[in-house]
Amino acid sequence: MKFAVVVFPGSNCDYDCYYVVRNLLGEEVDFVWHKETDVEGFDCIILPGGFSYGDYLRTGAIARFSPIMRAISNFAGRGGLVIGICNGFQILLESNLLPGAMMKNKNLRFICKFVNIRVENNLTPFTNLCQIGQILKVPIAHIDGSYYADDEIIRSLKENNQIIFRYCSEEGKLPQESNPNGSKDFIAGICNGQGNVLGLMPHPERASESILGSEDGRLIFESAVRAVKG
Repeated sequence: MKFAVVVFPGSNCDYDCYYVVRNLLGEEVDFVWHKETDVEGFDCIILPGGFSYGDYLRTGAIARFSPIMRAISNFAGRGGLVIGICNGFQILLESNLLPGAMMKNKNLRFICKFVNIRVENNLTPFTNLCQIGQILKVPIAHIDGSYYADDEIIRSLKENNQIIFRYCSEEGKLPQESNPNGSKDFIAGICNGQGNVLGLMPHPERASESILGSEDGRLIFESAVRAVKG
C-alpha cells in the first residue's frame, strides 16, 4: 500500500504522518508538494495539520486552490481514500469534499490537549478496526475547530451515518464540558457519503505510540491499510 502526505506552505504535521506510515505501519509513503497535479499510484492521501498559507483569509481557504486539490478531488471521486487531519479537515471543507464549515473555538483561544472521541461508525475504511462506542484518546491543537453545519446538513449526516467521531467524556457520555471547542452535535470527524473521505480535527498521528501517551490514533491508519490490503 502506498500513502501520499501532501505538503502545503505552512504544513507542520507532515513529518509526523510520514513517520507513522513508514516507521510504525511499515508502508510506502511519499511527500507530495501542493503544486503537483498527479496523484496516480497512491492508495491513500493524507492532508496533514498545520497552518496552510499561514491560515490567512480563512483556514484552508487558500489551500483549496492549490493545483493538487483538483487531482485529489478526482482521486476521491474514483473512490480513493483521503484523510484530512485538523488543517487538512478544514481544507476538505473549503474544497467541498466534505460538508460544513469551521468556526473559532467557543472560548476563542487555541486549545492543545488530549480529548476523548467516541467511534460512531465502524463501517468505514478508517474505522474498520474499531468498535461502535469505542473511546479513543487523541490530542487536539487548533483555534478554528468548532464544526458547524445547518440543521439540514446535520440531519443528512445523521441519516447517512456520516458522523464518524464525537467528542465525549471518558465514559462515552456527551456532557457539554466534553465538547472542547463547541462543535455542533459534538462532531469531531465526518466522512463523505461514499465513506472514502474522512475529516477529523483531533490528531491521530500524535497518538500512535505509547510514548506519546496513547496509541489509539494508530487504529485509524491501520484501518485504512486493512481496507486496501484486506
